[in-house]
Amino acid sequence: MAGPAVAEVVGKVGVDWVGNDILIDAIPDPGVEGVTCHIAYFDRSLIDRFRQGNWFEDPSNASIACRQTGPITLGDIDRSSDGEEIFTEGRSLVLKSLVVTRVFDEPNQTLIYLVHARELTEGSAKMSISTVPLYRP
Repeated sequence: MAGPAVAEVVGKVGVDWVGNDILIDAIPDPGVEGVTCHIAYFDRSLIDRFRQGNWFEDPSNASIACRQTGPITLGDIDRSSDGEEIFTEGRSLVLKSLVVTRVFDEPNQTLIYLVHARELTEGSAKMSISTVPLYRP
């Protein structure tokens, strides 16, 4: 199995005067050569953290889009319906993380990528999915 994916910030969009931003990360799938996912998420500024009083946490919202960025080669990936976590990033000091899970839909020859927040005490319904078809004519 490949190691965890490493994100690279490729975009930063300012959304207000206090310094809150939307960051865009590129994450190559470590188990599938030729697939890259882009995740957009909210990054709170120090001013917003001070004003809101919640110093150690960013919102759970995230969006994902995954595409073929080269010839696709499936590595030794998890083929179960539970899928495989390919990326995790902390969104709070200890209680929340942003997770990307890959699920292989073998009958339809499609890779499904799900981004969601994992919280220690309660689940989050905030999620986004993207698919990459493996169809070859």
